[in-house]
Amino acid sequence: MHHFNYRDNELYCEDVPIKLIAEKVGTPFYLYSHATLKRHFLTFNDAFDGVDRLICFSAKANTNLAVLKLFADLGGGLDIVSGGELYRGLKAGIPPEKIVYSGVGKRKDEIDYALSVGILMFNIESLEELELINDRAGLLKKKAPVAIRVNPDVDPKTHPYISTGLEKNKFGIDTDAAIEGYKIAGELKNIDVIGIDCHIGSQITEVEPFKDALNSIKTLINELRGLNIGIKYIDMGGGLGITYDDESPPHPGEYARSIIQAIEDMHVKLILEPGRVIVGNAGILVAKVLYRKPGKAKEFVIVDAGMNDLVRPALYDAFHAIKPVVEIEGEQIVADVVGPICETGDFLAVDRRVADLRQGDLLAVMSAGAYGFVMSSNYCSRLKVAEVMVRDDRFHVIRARQNYEHLIEGESIPPFL
Repeated sequence: MHHFNYRDNELYCEDVPIKLIAEKVGTPFYLYSHATLKRHFLTFNDAFDGVDRLICFSAKANTNLAVLKLFADLGGGLDIVSGGELYRGLKAGIPPEKIVYSGVGKRKDEIDYALSVGILMFNIESLEELELINDRAGLLKKKAPVAIRVNPDVDPKTHPYISTGLEKNKFGIDTDAAIEGYKIAGELKNIDVIGIDCHIGSQITEVEPFKDALNSIKTLINELRGLNIGIKYIDMGGGLGITYDDESPPHPGEYARSIIQAIEDMHVKLILEPGRVIVGNAGILVAKVLYRKPGKAKEFVIVDAGMNDLVRPALYDAFHAIKPVVEIEGEQIVADVVGPICETGDFLAVDRRVADLRQGDLLAVMSAGAYGFVMSSNYCSRLKVAEVMVRDDRFHVIRARQNYEHLIEGESIPPFL
């Protein structure tokens, strides 16, 4: 359940009509439901009741400060992949000791930043990274807490671009090499080995891949303990999917039961990194129809939001439901819903049956709370859109729309021109 529903043929977010927000804020804009964000986080967390755990929201899914602050207030931590995400997390009030740093390409300055503030741990992706973190920790007179990200070669059965647990993916270290990696880590004087990390992908709609990964990790932990390498944390990453169209992902309760059963005798603290499952269906993108354009081959509905605002349809051929903000009577049409970008790939939907949308109508692109604004760009010098959060009968602009001056901030024309 989410809090985007029709009342008297008009779409509301909680108790606020979306049409009213559009009149006040302009379009396009991202819109998030506070109640949905809170409920999703608590539902996921409560599914692991009785287990020593830390829910580290995956920042890459949505890094708006207001969203992060909401999760911080609920006791959540953060999974980050950059110094910028670390900065945002700290600004939102997430304690550094609840922050886990993942990602294959950590820079020296980012490593130093994380060491200086005292994050919970680094998820190590390669032996060269391990050596660098050891060196940086030595220079800063710190002890770097680490887990090694193990690639269990499990097929998550998701889009190949968001699969991360196969041998051919760039992430982690294979299970055979991991043993040697842990031996090396244990001998480095500025490294404190505290955990093991495994993340197999995103938008996973079955429990079995998680079970398979855990079985592989469980065997590895037993081997490590036989070598006197203690593991206090097991980071199972995120990846649980949501319903965009006709998917039937497992409920967090089913997902939790499968993990709890597998780790009940492992005596570890569980770290989980949900992202999409928390924010995906808690947000939408609201756009306005600019033109209807009939063609010989098909009909086009041209709107004021494009691939620079929501890239998932162009990048992944992803499905997002499209609903009119004010319901429209009559038969639906089949059309491409496209944006203003000069790319044939600039579409929100192709050959989609939608309401008979006309110039000036508002539409809602559903399930856009994850990997929406965070993946947006200024391509074609388009302004980044506003972000809005609703709580009960109030709304607040949590990110102002860019203006033209923002487009050239930091740029300069050299004196030789």
